[in-house]
Amino acid sequence: MKERICGRRNMPKQILKPFFEVDVTLEGDTCTLKPTLEEVQSAINKAASHVLKSTKNVQNWNQKDQPEDQREPFYDWIAKDKEIVKVILLLTGSIQGTKNNVKKFLGDFDKFNWLWKRKIDDDLRAFNKNNPGLEDFEEKLIQYTKNEEEVAMIESVHQIGALSLKTENTKIGLKKWIEQWKEAYSKDLHKRAKTMLEHLTDDIKQIKLKIEKPAKDIDSLGNVMHALEEIRKKESEIEIQFRPVVEMYNLLETYLPEVMEKEEMDPSTILDKDWGQLVQ
Repeated sequence: MKERICGRRNMPKQILKPFFEVDVTLEGDTCTLKPTLEEVQSAINKAASHVLKSTKNVQNWNQKDQPEDQREPFYDWIAKDKEIVKVILLLTGSIQGTKNNVKKFLGDFDKFNWLWKRKIDDDLRAFNKNNPGLEDFEEKLIQYTKNEEEVAMIESVHQIGALSLKTENTKIGLKKWIEQWKEAYSKDLHKRAKTMLEHLTDDIKQIKLKIEKPAKDIDSLGNVMHALEEIRKKESEIEIQFRPVVEMYNLLETYLPEVMEKEEMDPSTILDKDWGQLVQ
């Protein structure tokens, strides 16, 4: 146990095989270990203590001639041995020696603490105050995608001394946080795109209703002619207004298509179908 946990004296740079598996978990806003270093150290201490105490029931050799109650157990001899005492002392502080390295490793996750220290709603409100354009939304979504890639690159298992630190749970937790931010900004962009799309489709429907009215007399025929004139005037305007809507939906489809409804997946078809029929 001493060699697996502390290594050999004559091999100070040796790479130890992991002796304990420890989960790195994200609880609330803190990365913690399960079990903790204190719990691991306590387990080592108990193991060493139990091994020593087990010798209380094993009698030393060459005591057959002595009465049972006067025979000396191995424990009395072992407890006095200086080398064994040194090993016990070494074991009882073995994990504490890795404490700084573990603390440094956990500190590497602090760069993600903005995920929970900043409030999504407050951040989004401040973002919208600056009247952001499509490029601003794209910059945000690219940032969150890079954050996801950075989390994916974190080693699933990291060894420090005799500890094997498993980070999978923390990676899952960080990914969920990033998804919340990504979804919030995607939904806000989707809300804008859907509102613009609905306004445009309403305009097209109104013009379409005017044209589809039967021409029963000179006045109704004039209304149809006026609607056709309106189509010619709005043709370039409608296409220009549709362009940013399509770009918004393309951006959403790239980064988070789940926020869109099925009929919104390709808004350009609305322009081709409804508006295209009118201008022909």
